[in-house]
Amino acid sequence: MSELYEALAPFYAELNGDVAYERMAKYVQKSFSKYYSGEVKDVLDLGCGSGNMTFPLLSLGYSMIGVDASENMLAEARAQKKGDDVLWLCQDMRSFELYGTVEGAVCTLDCINHLLKQKDVLSCFSLVHNYLVPNGIFVFDVNSPYKFKNVYGENTYVLESESAFCVWQNFFDEKSGRCHFAVDLFEEMNGLYSRRSADREEQMYTERKIRAMLAQTGFSVISVTDDYTDDAPIATTERLTFVARANKEK
Repeated sequence: MSELYEALAPFYAELNGDVAYERMAKYVQKSFSKYYSGEVKDVLDLGCGSGNMTFPLLSLGYSMIGVDASENMLAEARAQKKGDDVLWLCQDMRSFELYGTVEGAVCTLDCINHLLKQKDVLSCFSLVHNYLVPNGIFVFDVNSPYKFKNVYGENTYVLESESAFCVWQNFFDEKSGRCHFAVDLFEEMNGLYSRRSADREEQMYTERKIRAMLAQTGFSVISVTDDYTDDAPIATTERLTFVARANKEK
């Protein structure tokens, strides 16, 4: 997986230009204000990539910590205008360490699905719980079973930007809940295209399974909604958004 994101790092923002990061950040802000009794000051962005969610949250006044396993992604984030205002840490989601606690944490754009074993998700959730203050709020999303079966499936997609395009071929195994992606990235250089290939996998987790793992790691689920809205999930929901509270004594 890391090889894919190392290759995609310079083009990630362009290739995800249709993602409503500002709307997602507003939803996170509303969740923090509604469900945390104090003031949320410090926020962890887990799997932050090149900062597409980190910077909108930074602009809302939060002190941001960005954690990602890709050095190239973090280099892209640091190079941006506000990159010096964020603490960037190159660490694995399953074993990260912070210098202190935070009141809020986010993990967006199906980063949890990149954790292919339940023990990895449990490790991630346990660490988030450890670094949240008592009653701290964790907002994250996962791709729904509907998306794995009907959007990923056996489909092939082409994503284009001004400087590159990607060809994604999907191979979903419903029995294991695992989707394999074969990705070819074509980068334009002086009128010619160079090609880089990489593989990626995601694991499907049901809402019931996520709830169970949150409970096991000390969280209570506040809400599960449809893609950073107040709407309840429906049969065709592609992204489930969870808001959870860290249960721990002060």
